This record gives sequence, C-alpha cells and structure tokens, in this order.
Amino acid sequence: MFDLSSVDLLDAFTRELELCKLREGEHVVVLAEPASRGDYVAAAFGAAKACGAHVIAATVPGGSPAPMPSTHTGAGPGLTSVLTDTTAQDLLKSADLVVDLTQEGFIHAPVQQEILRAGTRIIFVCDAPDVLIRNLPRPTDKDEVLEGVGLLERSEVMRVTSAAGTDLTVRLSGAKPEFQCGFADDPGRWDHWPSTMVLCWPEISDGRIVLAPGDILLPFKEYVRDPVTLQVEGGHIAKVSGGAEADLLATFFDDAQDQWARSLSHMGWGLMRTADWFATAMYGKGDLMGMDARAFAGNFLWSTGPHPVLGRESYAHLDIAMRGCTVSVDGTDVVVDGTLQDR
Repeated sequence: MFDLSSVDLLDAFTRELELCKLREGEHVVVLAEPASRGDYVAAAFGAAKACGAHVIAATVPGGSPAPMPSTHTGAGPGLTSVLTDTTAQDLLKSADLVVDLTQEGFIHAPVQQEILRAGTRIIFVCDAPDVLIRNLPRPTDKDEVLEGVGLLERSEVMRVTSAAGTDLTVRLSGAKPEFQCGFADDPGRWDHWPSTMVLCWPEISDGRIVLAPGDILLPFKEYVRDPVTLQVEGGHIAKVSGGAEADLLATFFDDAQDQWARSLSHMGWGLMRTADWFATAMYGKGDLMGMDARAFAGNFLWSTGPHPVLGRESYAHLDIAMRGCTVSVDGTDVVVDGTLQDR
C-alpha cells in the first residue's frame, strides 16, 4: 500500500512557505538533527523546490546543553553542535529562510538573535502532522495579533483574574510586546508553526495565580488535577501551595539550581481558534511541542525563566496555559472567562 501522508505534508509545507513569502531564487536551509522527522525534511525540501528556491538540507549532530531531555519541551537552548560551530551559524546567516526542524529550536538562545540580525527569517516546526495541518495559519492572523500588540504598546497595566482566584496585576512599561502568527514573512523574523498569540516580557507583576484543574503544565505536558496557588511578588514566585502539581512545580524550581527559575518570563493570550485543548492528552509526549495549549484562543499563557529584555539566560523554562481567565489591558477586555473577545 502506498503511504500518501507525504502528499498532505508536501501540500501543507508548500502553503506554509508561501505564507513565509518564499520567492523564486531565494535560498532555504532545512535544518535538522538525527532525531528530526525525515518526512518533514523531505516535505520542507520539496516545498522549497516547488516555490522555485535554492534549497540545502543540513543535518547536524544532536545534543542540547539543557539539563532535560530534548522531547519538544520549548526550553529552546538549541543544539550544542550549532551553538559552538561558527560554520553552521554562517550557513544559517547566509540563508533567506531557515526551516528549523530540530527538536527544541533555538527559541531562547542568543545565537538565534545573531542569525535574525543577518536578515534571515526562521520558521520553527516540530508538532505532529495533523496538528500542523489543522492549525495551518491564515494570512489574516498576523493582522489580528498586531492589533493586540498595538494595544499592549499603548497601555500601562494588564490585569488577569479568574473564578478560581487568580488576580494578577502586570506593569507593561518596557514589556516589549511581541507576537507569533505561524509564519515568518519579514526579514529577520522568527515564528513558530503552528502558533497565533500575543505576548510581552514584563518586569514587574504582583498578585496571585491560581491554576485550576484542567490547566496545562508545559513541558511536563500534564493537566492540573488539584488547584495550585502561586504568590507573585515583584515578578517572582514567592510561594507555591496546593496539591501534587504544587509539589511538582516547587521541586522543579529547586532542582533547577537556577537563580531565575522562579522569575516570571513572557505572558499573554492565545488567538488560535483551530487549537484543541485536549491535544496534549491525545499524543505521546515526544510527539508534541504543545502549541495547541500554548496558543489556544482565549487562554492565558505565562512562563518562567529566560527573559531577553532583562538579559536573563535560563534553561528553567516553564509555559503554563490556563483557561477560564479574564485578561484586561488598561480596562479593555481581550479575554472574558476564557473566551476571546472579537475586536
């Protein structure tokens, strides 16, 4: 029997690269490691050729400096073989577009910023095939997230509340609002397929975050079973209390031996309407990055650890996706009780 799944992948990757405005004659590097999916390498290679681009598939040795398994965690330190090899870095800098098919990507690695400053655009891809296809971005997604970025840029305070007891006040001064829209169409742009979200990097936040049953802890890819309360003071988690998941988080913070493990990082809300909150329960942990949870329309996503605006490098990176929250920016509700508000 023929395996026709490759046809769907080739079509999806071609549509994705077209959203990335890949033009005839541009140069593409498909970056992989030995553990990357071979069908993704083939689909990205074929899609680049179909767009008329010059394409190179580069496979570099695996291995990450992060003290955790490379199973699509989202920690993003990247591969040691690229971080320590200027030849590999120069290849990526010379490309117009890099299709990053590595396990972790280089999301929080300073070397990625160097590559982007060279004008290279990067699209990171690592979720399961049907997750990619179901969440293939629309051209209008970028306009929508930019509206949220504009709101954050002209506002002073974001407040997050929930029926479970969350009441967090976030100061937006210097928070550098950003976005993900699922495609990288501008020079020097990094993005993640799939993703549609608005985020920022605040320094100061105070109050209480209460995780409710059903919220998702990443990279553990586990659903919260018992409420967890986190007291936040000056952008740092001062106290964690609750059931089993509270012990899990507290142990992670302590075992990381990282001064930034309890410090809040980026936060924002998701706009990906095709996302499935239950995808995390339906796949093996090594099959997903977990972007359904991270970008789910109407979620509140917050994280710990690295903070490029403040110059904090850290591998102690958690993303926690919450439902049922109300997110208000200078009095404008963008999410109400977990429902994204049309603006």
